[in-house]
Amino acid sequence: MSNPKTQITCPNCGHRFYAEEALEKQILAKLEHDYQQKAARQVELLNQQRAVLEQEKQKLAKQLLDQDHLIKHKVEEEKKQLFDLARVKAEEGVAQRLRALEEENKSRREENLKLQKMEVELLKRENQLKEEQERMQIEIDKRLLEEQSTIEAKVRAAEAEKSELRIKEYEKKLQDQRKLVEEMKRRAEQGSMQMQGEVQELALEDFLIRHFPFDQIAQVPKGVRGADVIQTVVDSMQRECGKIIFESKRTKAFSNDWIGKLKADQIEQGAELAVIVTEAMPSDMSRFGEKEGVWICSFPEVKSLAFVLREMLLRTQSVKVAQENKGDKMEMIYRYLTGVEFKQRVEAIVDGFSELRTELDREKNAMQRLWKMREKQIEKIINNTIDMYGSVKGIAGSSIENIPSLELPQPDENEEFDKDRG
Repeated sequence: MSNPKTQITCPNCGHRFYAEEALEKQILAKLEHDYQQKAARQVELLNQQRAVLEQEKQKLAKQLLDQDHLIKHKVEEEKKQLFDLARVKAEEGVAQRLRALEEENKSRREENLKLQKMEVELLKRENQLKEEQERMQIEIDKRLLEEQSTIEAKVRAAEAEKSELRIKEYEKKLQDQRKLVEEMKRRAEQGSMQMQGEVQELALEDFLIRHFPFDQIAQVPKGVRGADVIQTVVDSMQRECGKIIFESKRTKAFSNDWIGKLKADQIEQGAELAVIVTEAMPSDMSRFGEKEGVWICSFPEVKSLAFVLREMLLRTQSVKVAQENKGDKMEMIYRYLTGVEFKQRVEAIVDGFSELRTELDREKNAMQRLWKMREKQIEKIINNTIDMYGSVKGIAGSSIENIPSLELPQPDENEEFDKDRG
């Protein structure tokens, strides 16, 4: 079964290549270099042996030439001596000297023959060295091929093991990164919910300040007991006509405990009216209304309800002023304000405001749906980018530049995050 090859991308030029092929080329280059060195040494040895043989051949040729000259020279001298002796002794000893010369010539010829045989042996030895070199070359090539196959098998096995470990390591890092991203998303969503609640509270305060500039609008700081916003209604004569306290909630489910807490805050503040502005309505209410003495509405509805409740306090105050010390009429007014007819009139007024906002709400909902769809698409692109960055980072390591927004925060940043969370 063939092992999968690992591709590596050059960080400089972007060229993609296989790690096994690069390693195989390096091994083949090293083997070829070693072989060339061994072959060069063999050639150098043969050249040295050839040089020695050539010197011996030249030496033998020179010896032969010198011996021929010497023989000729001695023959000439002997002839001269013989001629001289012939004059003296005539034919005495000529035959003996001639035999001696013939024997000497014979011995010289035999010596020359031996030298020629030695030259032949040297040529044979040279041929044997050539054949031995060829056999050695074949043996070296054979061993190189065997070693190359063995090394390639070992390298492939080692690379397969390393690749498997790297893949496991990449999978572990990718899993850790996904867990980290999910944890960061969860924390971001928690912070987002808290931020959304604060945004609604600020928007409510801003609405009351802009539309009721003569009233006193006070925001209760975080960590202080009480409602979120307190509106003290002031008429045109700068007389306080009463208080309305607002509690802002932006959660996924409504809690009945909010009503009891807000009523306690209402008593503590001495407020005439209490309003809960919530995104999640009670299960028994589909729209705004009064429950257990507390008005409950959504944020779009509070913009209409605030006008009605403020107008109610203004009229109640004017009635109090006009009918001061008239207990019966005050009692009638109180019964009217707490009766069904007043509630129905308030609902009718709020319905009028709500109808004016219907078209605007439809357009806003459509835009919010479009924004939500685009937000999901952007989130999908960001997640895919993070996955791709984690994979490439796991493969290339430090060759890839770090992206600060995708890396873990430094220790001091973690400490600040823990402090904020605490």
